[in-house]
Amino acid sequence: MDRLADRVAIVTGGGSGIGLATVRRFASEGARVVVADVDDVAGKAAASEAGGIFVRTDVTSSDDVDAMVAAAVDTYGRLDIAFNNAGISPPDDDSILSTGLEAWRRVQEVNLTSVYLCCKAQIPVMQRQGKGSIINTASFVARMGAATSQISYTASKGGVLAMSRELGVQFAREGIRVNALSPGPVDTPLLRELFASDPERAARRMVHIPMGRFADATEIAAAVAFLASDDSSFITASEFLVDGGISGAYVTPL
Repeated sequence: MDRLADRVAIVTGGGSGIGLATVRRFASEGARVVVADVDDVAGKAAASEAGGIFVRTDVTSSDDVDAMVAAAVDTYGRLDIAFNNAGISPPDDDSILSTGLEAWRRVQEVNLTSVYLCCKAQIPVMQRQGKGSIINTASFVARMGAATSQISYTASKGGVLAMSRELGVQFAREGIRVNALSPGPVDTPLLRELFASDPERAARRMVHIPMGRFADATEIAAAVAFLASDDSSFITASEFLVDGGISGAYVTPL
């Protein structure tokens, strides 16, 4: 499909996981992609594969974020799609009883403040165009509680969900759509690293997924491409759940 032909897209965290899968999906649908990441090697490789450009970006830095958006406009003349996806889930983000203030703040900065900075820089460009689609990565944990807590991660994703809803309402009549994507557990390096140190935690989570498996990153990328495209032209201020049925389950099948 060429649903995104000639459109310009930014993907933060585009060097790996969901971001990389989305870079590939966007490129396959005709988009010109700006890959933003703090990992020079992975980011450059992703941009090269997609025929796009790489911009080294610390998404917690307003200067870096502004430079990222400027690079997209300077190179391609516009910005049609933004997938604000960069995030972290470090092992020191755990129960509220054991998570320190430094760990709390770091996760909030990367997962929530970065989305604020990205949207703040991206929306004015889209206002001038009269059109644009922003997709912010939240999570199914933004709507569900867990006994295996990642307290700052969960709170940050709740913030992304609420902020996306508000922005979607505020800018709807200017042609700018803003939606939150809420994936379930995805088989990415981030999740594998988290579970490698705690197999019991992995097992406790798997039993709650009705489909009996983690998502593949390409399945999440397909949802992002839908939200980026005109196929979702009447969808804004919404949460798009791609969670294998977790949020709809009371008892999962044997």
